[in-house]
Amino acid sequence: MTMATASPDGTETRPMTGEERKVIVASSLGTVFEWYDFYLAGSLAANISMNFVPGTNDTAKFIFVLFGFAAGFAVRPFGALFFGRLGDLIGRKYTFLVTMTIMGLSTFVVGLLPGYATIGYLAPIAFIVCRLLQGLALGGEYGGAATYVAEHSPQGRRGFYTSWIQTTATVGLFLSLIVILVLRLNMSTEDFNAWGWRIPFLLSIILLGFSIWIRLQLNESPAFQRMKEEGTQSKAPLTEAFGTWKNSKIAIIALLGATAGQAVVWYTGQFYALFFLTQTLKVDGTTANLLIVFALLIGTPFFILFGWLSDKIGRKPILLAGCLIAAVTYFPLFNMIAKTANPKLIAATEQVKVQLTADPASCGSLFDPVGVRVFTSPCDVVRRTLASSSVHYDLVPGPAGAPLTATVNGTSVPVTDGKGTELMAAAQAAGYPTAGDTSIIKTPSLGQVLSDPRSLTLIGLLFILVLYVTMVYGPIAALLVELFPTRIRYSGMSLPYHIGNGWFGGFLPPTAFAIVAATGNIFSGLWYPIVIALMTFVIGLLLLPETKDRDIFTYNPK
Repeated sequence: MTMATASPDGTETRPMTGEERKVIVASSLGTVFEWYDFYLAGSLAANISMNFVPGTNDTAKFIFVLFGFAAGFAVRPFGALFFGRLGDLIGRKYTFLVTMTIMGLSTFVVGLLPGYATIGYLAPIAFIVCRLLQGLALGGEYGGAATYVAEHSPQGRRGFYTSWIQTTATVGLFLSLIVILVLRLNMSTEDFNAWGWRIPFLLSIILLGFSIWIRLQLNESPAFQRMKEEGTQSKAPLTEAFGTWKNSKIAIIALLGATAGQAVVWYTGQFYALFFLTQTLKVDGTTANLLIVFALLIGTPFFILFGWLSDKIGRKPILLAGCLIAAVTYFPLFNMIAKTANPKLIAATEQVKVQLTADPASCGSLFDPVGVRVFTSPCDVVRRTLASSSVHYDLVPGPAGAPLTATVNGTSVPVTDGKGTELMAAAQAAGYPTAGDTSIIKTPSLGQVLSDPRSLTLIGLLFILVLYVTMVYGPIAALLVELFPTRIRYSGMSLPYHIGNGWFGGFLPPTAFAIVAATGNIFSGLWYPIVIALMTFVIGLLLLPETKDRDIFTYNPK
């Protein structure tokens, strides 16, 4: 492979070589397919639950939801540690071949798994095992792909080259949504629920075969190959990366001053926006997915733009600007999204006053990250009911030992059933929309989306959220690679990335919902990403170094 020669100012002027193009294409395609596999389970959660979990068995539901969630998010840092160590010991290429194979086979198996009606409890257990393997594989894939591409990149162009890897999570989500939408639009609901949902999982075996074929043609990264020839590999990369203060300090700064904020902006712009549309604003799933797909389609090229721009002005200013702008504008943007998608709901939050009065001791925390807590206190049950129905309420402290009481526009409403059924009926009678209300946007076809002014407005607003995602995510791979020396780079960058994205980002939807349920305000969940993004802005501004001019072949912090 022809290595690049940088110009005196540190920028690269020659065009991309054929070998470099092949590296980017092979690495990016494989990572796209991994994200596609990973997102399918979330997009098809209702169908999977319907097939793998008995409708009335609470124990099976508990196991299924708990470990299914853990596989998606909590397990990713452990995959980063395991495969990051392998990547620093045996090489980048072979490690992410292994992670891709594990991901592809696990996904394919999900499409073949018999349901609960056929094999009983083995169905949810087998699915959980597959999801655990997927989570571990994804924990190792990203660091390998990003490191591999960066170590093939010429000085002065790493931001541009690695930005192609940064498109893969969004393209993978986009691909999974497109496949599901095409199937839904061309099949009856009954057929899709019975067997059609398996098709996207089965397609992964074709994607896996193509990915393995193209990646097998690649060479090991030149930085790792040089280190191997010189005998300077780390014999204990995890200990060296996280057991010494000089390197663990870098990992902590990378987490709190970069990836935590990047993660919440990413999840807010793509996942929480979809959650907000469907769960809070009650937009039907097909319409919401179409709106998100169009926003992603328009926004994806900006990953490349901001990656390229980070080579010119630096990684740090773009990433931190994205965090700051997102934090400042989230409230007005989500307010405009709500008023456009469900104007009757927003009018009701302003005109209908729902008040709960309860002994503060009877109202507990509503944080339920894996959806398995059982709430028995009337105060907690009613607040969750109202939050799930997007009803704005005020909670007023009552006398010690006093029962829960409720009013709607000053009129007392009974809460004798302990579930809030009467209260919900009174709120809807006062102005809150019911399920399927005609004022809620509904454009379940491509033609309707493109011809409806409200849909176009929403696509524009969602695009702004995606634009923030591209600002924080486009430069992050180059930044993380440049923060760590070659001998521990795979391990060093993978852990802060996956703690940031797997935990800070992955826990965003349940954390935001808990805040909404506790405060009674449908927009209050935004405080979680806003606070984290502002934390990253401050810590990054003070402690995060600029790395764009570092020579990663020679960088070795003392």
